[in-house]
Amino acid sequence: MQHVVIGAGPAGVVAAETLRKTQPEAVVTLIGDEPEAPYSRMAIPYLLVKQIAEQGTYLRKNPEHFRDQKIAIVQGRVASIDCKARQIALDGGNAVAYDKLLVATGSRPVSPPIEGIDLPGVTSCWTLADARRIAATAKPGARVVLMGAGFIGCIILEALAKSGAELTVVEMEGRMVPRMMNDTAGNLIKDWCESRGVKVHTSTQVTSIEKNGAALRVNLNSGSAVEADMVVSATGVKPNIEVVEGSGIKCEHGILVDRMMRTSDENVFAAGDVAQGIDFSTGDNSVQAIQPTAVDHGQLAARNMAGSQGATHRGCVNMNVLDTLGLISSSFGLWMGADGGDSAELLNRERFRYINLQFQDDVLVGATSLGLTQHVGVLRGLIQSKTRLKVWKDRLLEDPTRIMEAYLASTQAVGFNARIIK
Repeated sequence: MQHVVIGAGPAGVVAAETLRKTQPEAVVTLIGDEPEAPYSRMAIPYLLVKQIAEQGTYLRKNPEHFRDQKIAIVQGRVASIDCKARQIALDGGNAVAYDKLLVATGSRPVSPPIEGIDLPGVTSCWTLADARRIAATAKPGARVVLMGAGFIGCIILEALAKSGAELTVVEMEGRMVPRMMNDTAGNLIKDWCESRGVKVHTSTQVTSIEKNGAALRVNLNSGSAVEADMVVSATGVKPNIEVVEGSGIKCEHGILVDRMMRTSDENVFAAGDVAQGIDFSTGDNSVQAIQPTAVDHGQLAARNMAGSQGATHRGCVNMNVLDTLGLISSSFGLWMGADGGDSAELLNRERFRYINLQFQDDVLVGATSLGLTQHVGVLRGLIQSKTRLKVWKDRLLEDPTRIMEAYLASTQAVGFNARIIK
């Protein structure tokens, strides 16, 4: 059996390892298009603040790991996939045959269509090559503008702020992390960042970037401008679906997959950022570009490629946990609320403590929190298990801090007196 995995990120690596474990005699080939060993993009911020070396970003620390696992590593870019011939063509003319194929090509940064976005000194923060460019400039006293304050932007923000650079953040939406947080939570994060010396412009767009001597001038739609030594763009990502163009595999925003992570071709599977699979909360198809989902996808796809029975996907729970300069925030499921549902909310603005719960009938379907860490697993567990809270729903509407009590009472039939916001 010839298994081929395109993409050497977390989904691809876990899939290759699962295939090797499940089918010891199979040929497993992992194709990546970057010159480095397989690494985690989520580790790049730690590299920027020198908590780890480049080797610390590698998904597997042992340099002989893939050889020991008998997983062949091919560095190259896939030019096309021929599903009828079950063959991949690489740039340069080489071909790789497969019996089962996994597409785990991830996503890439999207550059906003503004004048000057291609100037030297403007970069994304997505690859190790990007990280090297940023590390060379983001030093104490350097002026850095970060475009975008979404989930990825805020991860980068942490590293840029810790570098000692003078950081200005520009976000076009009216709050930070707008696809993860409501107005209250997003603006609390903004207040937190500003209290720690970061300048944050929300409801603001960069209209152009231009050279200003050795520096850059970042022009804003407010009419003002910000001088910068470097501009980091973090304005969103896009799934890398181009690899399947011309193959007949069905795509929408991502590559469409069923509950087995199988595409419209029975011998081709997809996983990670590129896969458009079942959303746990809505039942619709969606792309969830987060590493835990990628790892789950990769393992599940590999089991089905190897012929395992009953390996079906229940759907991805929308889950984000973010550390922004020491303030922990999280959101789960339908954090924005369900049609006709109820909600509970409690805020301590001075202490940057916040919790918001969203219900449909007596089931918790979404949650948002700031400054709270001990209940993160409880929130996810209640949402993912669709636990019926019964009388505890009304108690949580009155006091959402009783979430631990509700969890224990609903899942273990015991009471527990806990408070998480004082």
